Amino acid sequence: MDGATDVSARRPLKSRATAWAGWLSRGLVRSGVSPNSISVMSVFFALGAGIIFLLISKSGLSPWWFLGAAVMIQARLLCNMMDGMVAIEGGRKSVTGDLFNEVPDRIADVIILAGLGLNTWQVPWGIHLGWLAAALAVFTACVRMQGAGLTGRHEFCGPMAKPQRMALATGACAIKAVFPAGFDWVFWALTIMIAGEIITLWRRLSRISKSLKEKP
Repeated sequence: MDGATDVSARRPLKSRATAWAGWLSRGLVRSGVSPNSISVMSVFFALGAGIIFLLISKSGLSPWWFLGAAVMIQARLLCNMMDGMVAIEGGRKSVTGDLFNEVPDRIADVIILAGLGLNTWQVPWGIHLGWLAAALAVFTACVRMQGAGLTGRHEFCGPMAKPQRMALATGACAIKAVFPAGFDWVFWALTIMIAGEIITLWRRLSRISKSLKEKP
């Protein structure tokens, strides 16, 4: 499923139906934590990843710390899933929920992807790849939201939507921790990500344009 049928920006995820996700979301509901707080927490996990990237690139921190960044990225994604589950399945949706669902995501994307760019050694301008990947990530989200405003439907299609971007970043971090020398995994991960984001933008814009042309 590539799109949502309403303007609420809730990405279709199969993992929501798993037993562990239901158990965790019910626990968060019982604890009284708000969905908006979970959304904000995702930024702190992204910031943790960003700090690790900065320390590795500037102070020679052990490459094994890339595993810590990978964990932080996945924790960010977990927050992204739990905020919606607590809000919808837990019956705690608020009038500001959609706002908190989007803004922290954009901040987290920029921190993680720009930070990842600090650790490309294959080219001296590797940091620019990180910032370009971050800018395109924000742009894909802006196109999705603009499309929802015009057509009433969110286009979540890839090939480089948020889950795929974060999976690629996580994989690059894990491989970089185990194989820190030689092939520059981060450089190529960002290169692939940027190419995928451009294709994603084209696909989303094409789908939105088609929907608008088909409207009565």
